Amino acid sequence: MQLIACNTKKDYKTIFNDSKLYSNTVHELNKVVMGNNFSPIVASRNYLYANVAAYEVIAAGYPNQYYSLAGQLHGLTTVPKPVAGKTINYEFSALMAFCTLGESVTFPEGSMDDYVNSLKKLAKDHGMPSDIYENSLEYANSVSKVIMSWSKKDNYAETRSMERYNVQADDPSRWVPTPPAYASAVEPHWNKIRPLVMDSAAQFKAPPPFPFNITDKKSAYYKQVMQLLDSTRHLSDEQKHITEFWDDNPFKLNVSGHVMYGTKKFSPPGHWMSIVGIAAEKAKADYATTVFAYTKTAIVLFDSFIQCWNEKFTYNTVRPETVINRSFDPDWQPYLQTPAFPEYTCGHSTGSSAAAEALTSVFGDNFAYTDSSELEFGIKSRSYKSFNDAAMENTWARFYGGLHFHPTCLSSNKYGKEVAQLVDERLNMKKSGK
Repeated sequence: MQLIACNTKKDYKTIFNDSKLYSNTVHELNKVVMGNNFSPIVASRNYLYANVAAYEVIAAGYPNQYYSLAGQLHGLTTVPKPVAGKTINYEFSALMAFCTLGESVTFPEGSMDDYVNSLKKLAKDHGMPSDIYENSLEYANSVSKVIMSWSKKDNYAETRSMERYNVQADDPSRWVPTPPAYASAVEPHWNKIRPLVMDSAAQFKAPPPFPFNITDKKSAYYKQVMQLLDSTRHLSDEQKHITEFWDDNPFKLNVSGHVMYGTKKFSPPGHWMSIVGIAAEKAKADYATTVFAYTKTAIVLFDSFIQCWNEKFTYNTVRPETVINRSFDPDWQPYLQTPAFPEYTCGHSTGSSAAAEALTSVFGDNFAYTDSSELEFGIKSRSYKSFNDAAMENTWARFYGGLHFHPTCLSSNKYGKEVAQLVDERLNMKKSGK
């Protein structure tokens, strides 16, 4: 005799109202991004469209609390409204929209199928009525189609076939590929990607870096080289921990003799996505607030990377590793592996200060927290007095790592903040106040 279990659970609302479920879903996307070796810049695009899709579902479900981003983000004109009379579980629907965009923006089809199926099973196992289940999927699909169409007009596809970066090895001030991979420049045309809130990629112009000069010991450039060289030769254990904590290299190439292998971590945007979840949990934020926090952070990260990459490939500055090996110490190596793009400005410091500003606008200043994001990579947690405290530590991490001169990191921190402040000024998201 076959036994048929009767599912008596009817707690689907409780299950899907748990904001941790949304954070877990972002983390699932984070793992997929990491597994596919996407650069930090491309990763910011995945988090952006996935979170915007989820946010639009939540804004439709809570119209008294949140504004749609339609008419506010460049190119996003309208988003479908829910059909009158159809009951929708907006939290479940938001997850479905998030997963659809998270996978489809860049990944091969099916990357998140197993996870999506587990969410659907969760809904059924906990008693979501079939009509609400179908209505929720239908609305997620209608929003996803619009966000997907919008994403395809951001010039990403066009940049895939643009010409590669032209290395000018005869100019010692310009960037050239660095060891061990000697990889081509990453995303040299990212300033052609459509920004979300900024008027253009060049809206926030950083001042020129110090003029390249390694012959005059009194020059600002020479002094910053010496500052980096001296400091990196005498790193304390604490400085090494700071450096490793903010490494966030999505693909480190390890070389041992003739053996080469890669190790993966979350990228800088992925690290900040994790911080959003940590903050939301500490603040006991409800589901809608959590989605809002992720989305605002994803928006500022996306625009801040566009701003930074415009600066990088305007100035095309050489990395410290190249300068030091050529002219000061051929055996010196940075503590971290140098990424494949110019030195000025710093992407991690720009994005970190932007994300910190966004999170401060949501959770408040002096929001103390412990960042446990790196535990899964064997790196112990660090605690901060505020999000801006963390972002400022990041400026030292990239310096200690030997990747950037410290004036570069400080300039980047400033312009990341300015991008985030523009987003805060221009976007209306939460109706009860920003």
